[in-house]
Amino acid sequence: MSEDRRISYTAFNRVYFWTATIHNWYNLLADDSLKQTITGSLKKLSDEEKINVYGFVIMPNHIHLIWQQNGLNGKETPKGSFLKYTAHIFTRHLQVIGEVSKYAVKQANKSHEIWQRDAMGVEIYSKAVAIQKLNYMHNNPLQDRWRLCKHGVEYHFSSARFYEYGIDDFGFLRNIFELFEDGSRL
Repeated sequence: MSEDRRISYTAFNRVYFWTATIHNWYNLLADDSLKQTITGSLKKLSDEEKINVYGFVIMPNHIHLIWQQNGLNGKETPKGSFLKYTAHIFTRHLQVIGEVSKYAVKQANKSHEIWQRDAMGVEIYSKAVAIQKLNYMHNNPLQDRWRLCKHGVEYHFSSARFYEYGIDDFGFLRNIFELFEDGSRL
């Protein structure tokens, strides 16, 4: 693959820059407890060796991951397990705070939609692309729209500190640069 291509399908044992967005771009993930639900789910799947996480950032209404799915988690993909589990926890939270109706949909298979359909996956095929995607993620909290911190390493729900200082506050991060044997291709 020689250029970024938006796809929703992600294959096992391939590394992707993956983006999932909250329904209607609502700022559901502004709540730190829900960010912790995401990191907890990633940790569990990582501990079970279902995924490898190489980078991430959790923004108020979307997440970016650089990750690899290693195989099925029971009958579903790790991506499916992650989205289903977090959606379930988020729905319970929304019921408690009285905001679940914002996420109501009229579909045969569900009554609420937390994550928008067709998350974006772009395969990481070179060290240069990995660097570009990590920089994009780690600078996301600094954008004028968000202004969540002054420096990327200050934003807790990100892998920026891991890449800058070698600190893994979450217990699931792996260094993507260890994947590159010749420095140029996966």
